[in-house]
Amino acid sequence: MQKSFFNYLTLDSYKTIETTSTSELKEKGSKFIAHLFPISSDEDFTKKLNSFKEQYNDARHFCYAYKTLADGSNYRVNDDGEPTNSAGKPILGQLESFEITYCACIVIRYFGGVKLGVGGLIKAFKEVTKQAIVNNTLTKKEITILYELRFNYAQMNKVMSMIKKLQLKIVFQELNIESIIHLECPINIIKILENSVKSNHIQFKILEH
Repeated sequence: MQKSFFNYLTLDSYKTIETTSTSELKEKGSKFIAHLFPISSDEDFTKKLNSFKEQYNDARHFCYAYKTLADGSNYRVNDDGEPTNSAGKPILGQLESFEITYCACIVIRYFGGVKLGVGGLIKAFKEVTKQAIVNNTLTKKEITILYELRFNYAQMNKVMSMIKKLQLKIVFQELNIESIIHLECPINIIKILENSVKSNHIQFKILEH
């Protein structure tokens, strides 16, 4: 058996975006194009960034901010050649203002020949990011933990009854004399699940969180 992960989480849900969205802003000849999209990891973001660099191969600035993890504690910002803190932080500020995570916003800037100054840049990156978020759909997602249960044939009815009672989602099952079930459990009822499997002497372990 494995120690419960329950004690290490303080959130039971998080807010994110449902799809990709874009927005565009023109300021004194400069053009700002924002792309907002869901991500699941740092690697996921890097792939998308490289894709945009290929798509906009004539652009010089790919400024961005992104957040992952349910509490948004993993984040990155990049000014990509713009004055320090004039691009990445304003983008991140909007993600934080809308309290969204598992998402990224890349703003491609084409210079129009007129310098906007740090204040002008901050305003432009903030506004174009905000509009991309407004153009999207925000959604609340429940945090779940993936569990594996192992049990014998004699325990099957108890296991199935427990799953039905707790309204858990089965994502994999192999039912035999010795059975295996993988299921998703909402973080707010993990203690109930673990107490139930322990009292019924069912083997369990956490597969993913």
